[in-house]
Amino acid sequence: MSERAATYCLTVTCESQRGVVAAIATFLAEKGCNISDSTQYDDQGTGRFFMRVSFASDLGAALTDLSNEFATIAERFGMQFAFHDESVKMKVVIMVSRFGHCLNDLLYRVRIGALPIEIEAVISNHMDYQKAVVNADIPFHCIKVTKENKPEAEAAIMKVVEDVEAELIILARYMQILSDEMCQKMSGKIINIHHSFLPSFKGANPYKQAFERGVKLIGATSHYVTADLDEGPIIEQETVRITHAQSASDYVSIGRDVESQVLARAIHAHAKHRVFMNGNKTVVFAPSPGSYSSEKMG
Repeated sequence: MSERAATYCLTVTCESQRGVVAAIATFLAEKGCNISDSTQYDDQGTGRFFMRVSFASDLGAALTDLSNEFATIAERFGMQFAFHDESVKMKVVIMVSRFGHCLNDLLYRVRIGALPIEIEAVISNHMDYQKAVVNADIPFHCIKVTKENKPEAEAAIMKVVEDVEAELIILARYMQILSDEMCQKMSGKIINIHHSFLPSFKGANPYKQAFERGVKLIGATSHYVTADLDEGPIIEQETVRITHAQSASDYVSIGRDVESQVLARAIHAHAKHRVFMNGNKTVVFAPSPGSYSSEKMG
C-alpha cells in the first residue's frame, strides 16, 4: 500500500438483509480499496443494520467518485450512506456559559491533537472566557440571551454557525435552553454534557444536593440535544465511586473531571463518524485499540 493512499470511511444504515456486507466489501475491492477496519451491528429489535468501514484507496480514487458509484448499490438495499475523508477534521462551534472546565479541556485536547476537530468559534452569553479563547487564536462571540431577545439571539448564533460552516455545536456547559426550532434544525448536530444526577437532583448545586444525600457514585452523560430537555439519545456516560470521606467540594471537582472526559469521548466518537442514531438510542462503535490516545490519558 502506498504511504500516500487516501484514507476514507464509509458509514451505512439500512434494514437488516442478506448480502449487504458482501456488496460493500466487493464494491471497495473492485475500486482498489483496502479495508483496514470494519465494524457492524444488526439490531434484531428494530431490524436495522449499521456499519462503519475504514479503508485506503490504493488507486487514488476520489471521494466524490466513490460516493457517486456507490449510489446504485445503496439504492438496491435502501441504504443511507456517507463517505468521509478521515484526514479532514470536523468543524465545530463551542458554546459555554460560566463553567469553563469542559471548554478548557477541549481547548487543550485540540491543541495537542487529541481530538479530530477544528474549533471555528466559541459563543458565550458571558465574557468570562473571552481572553482564554482569543489567546488560542479562536474567534469569540458574546451573544447575550434573555427571554425578550431569545429569537434574535438564536438567529445570531446560527449565523455564526453557518458562516464558519460548522458541522457540530458543542454545549460545553452552556446553561441556556435552546428553542425547539433550533434543536430540530440542528438535529443530530448538537452535543450536550451534564451530570447524571437527573432527575433526582435538579436546579442549582446538584453536587451539594448529592453530597447531602450521601450519593456514592458521581457520573456524567453526553447526548444529542432534542426538544425534550436532557433526554436526547445518549452517546457516552461514565461514573466514579466516591466515599463518605469526601466533601461537597470534592464532589464538584470530581464531577467536573468526569464531565470533561465524557464530553471529549462523545465528541471524538461523533467526529470519527462512529455514532449512529437508532430511534431514541444510539449505536456507538468503539475505536480500534490505540486509535484514541486521549482516552488513555484520562
